[in-house]
Amino acid sequence: MSSSNAHAHHAPAPGEPTLAHHFDTQDQQDGAVRLGMWLFLGTEVLLFAGLFLGYTVYRHFYHLAFHLSSRSLDVSLGAANTVILITSSLTVALAYNAIRHGKSKLSGGLIFFTILCALAFLVIKAFEYKAKFDHGSLPGKWYHNEHITAPGANLYFTIYFLSTGLHAFHVIVGASVLAFVLKGLMKGKYGPKNYVAVELGGLYWHLVDLVWIFLFPLLYLI
Repeated sequence: MSSSNAHAHHAPAPGEPTLAHHFDTQDQQDGAVRLGMWLFLGTEVLLFAGLFLGYTVYRHFYHLAFHLSSRSLDVSLGAANTVILITSSLTVALAYNAIRHGKSKLSGGLIFFTILCALAFLVIKAFEYKAKFDHGSLPGKWYHNEHITAPGANLYFTIYFLSTGLHAFHVIVGASVLAFVLKGLMKGKYGPKNYVAVELGGLYWHLVDLVWIFLFPLLYLI
């Protein structure tokens, strides 16, 4: 029996990685999945970069409307969500450090807290969206806020809903990924020799946090 077949039929102990048949070593497999994640994160950055470019162009042409529209946002809620996401990035990093040292229960608890932060973020964002609907601050042709009549206000809220809605979708996806990782931790699937899934889930969550770090000042503060 060849070494590759031996790898394929080897039943790993709890907390040990499983080597796929098309990889020769565990390091090779881990390097491949890390590279794949970084390439994926690069495409995500390009996606949001397009929205940031659109924001920059339209803000140049409709500076007054963007200024007035930005002042209508609830900075306190935006700041609260910023604190929540920064805290969640810390906890997911601590979870990664914990699993590397064999503290699976601690890692699971930290990831669970990170998921709770994601849910809190979405709840606050839902309150923000409700306020926009109540005031008529809607995207495009649905805009009917009588307090902000400067030309281009509808474009601001189009970008606002596109960027924050897309980000909220990524929050949901990130929380789902972390829930999958948490399930594996509860089953003893990950450990000091097999923590790449925790690492990649954390990387994706850091992207979610990073995007919001850009969105918050652009939409709420500038």
